[in-house]
Amino acid sequence: MLNHLRIGNLVAKWPIIQGGMGIGISLSALAGAVAKEGGIGIISGVQIGYREADFQKNNLEANKRALREEIRKAREIAPEGIIGVNLLAAMTTYDELIRTAIEEGIDLIVTGAGLPLDLPKMVEGTETKIAPVVSSGKAARLISKVYDKKFGIPADMFIVEGPLAGGHLGFKKEVMESESYMDLEDILKEVLEAIRPFEEKYEVKIPVVVAGGIFDGKDIAHYLQLGASGVQMGTRFVATEECNADLDFKMSYVHARAEDIRLVKSPVGMPGRAISNSFTEKMDAGNIPVKRCYNCLIPCDPRTTPYCISDALIHSAEGTEGLIFAGANAFRVNEIISVKELMRKLIEETRDHMDSCN
Repeated sequence: MLNHLRIGNLVAKWPIIQGGMGIGISLSALAGAVAKEGGIGIISGVQIGYREADFQKNNLEANKRALREEIRKAREIAPEGIIGVNLLAAMTTYDELIRTAIEEGIDLIVTGAGLPLDLPKMVEGTETKIAPVVSSGKAARLISKVYDKKFGIPADMFIVEGPLAGGHLGFKKEVMESESYMDLEDILKEVLEAIRPFEEKYEVKIPVVVAGGIFDGKDIAHYLQLGASGVQMGTRFVATEECNADLDFKMSYVHARAEDIRLVKSPVGMPGRAISNSFTEKMDAGNIPVKRCYNCLIPCDPRTTPYCISDALIHSAEGTEGLIFAGANAFRVNEIISVKELMRKLIEETRDHMDSCN
């Protein structure tokens, strides 16, 4: 039996969330398609207005305008589906874009790259659910304590991201390189234990969704049996027809070998995981001039940054030389299929593995 994913009064048919991937990788076409098939589709709100004519001169307004448009387009694709938006707490325009998403009636806000300690106040009086992304039980406990003390509520959901995820990682570079980090199983157990007192106090089930390295139905079944309420997957959804990235970006996944997946240093001070290409070679050589600054992320200092993360991600989304974030299992991708077919395969695989264990 494959249970639904319940987040308060939101009920997804399947316990699968498509991860928010920016810049420009998961927009309305992908998120809407996933939601239509019974999963939860997530739009990445990071520099979402990069295709707007005034993006460079009027960054905030361009991003707000594009966010509204992408949410509305996703709703047209999946009027009965669950649509969320991923916004980084480290964004300088975080508050404004959160308000924009709420005004559009977004179902779910997923927030990582920082602790969203004031997020309950921003969604107060709305139906929007909040899901902080954490990489440890300590972070989940801290967030829960603040929500309890300041707002008298628990988080609606937690997403636990492990060390095999793509993009920015919630682990120090030294830890990642030493491989002394905890694996996702251990972090999941930590988080489940950390939030249990708050579930008991508020008499609710706080779903915990795992992310980072989830590739197939065997993985999904494994984590569901360990107590997760669902999974979040990014890499698999890149290699779909509906993914908003350029075909060259998708084919980078299809052609990637295991040795091509590497850690990179991000200008925001966090390690990231990406696919080796000509951009990463230039990055290693320190040969990427910064031509402009969007002032998009709080930790980034344009005077010392080795490259512009926004430009690097925009270029890759458009199929030109840039930074291609990817999960550790990206090399296992060997074809591009529709979201409908991917969801069908994942659900069948999950059921088969759960049945075999019963």
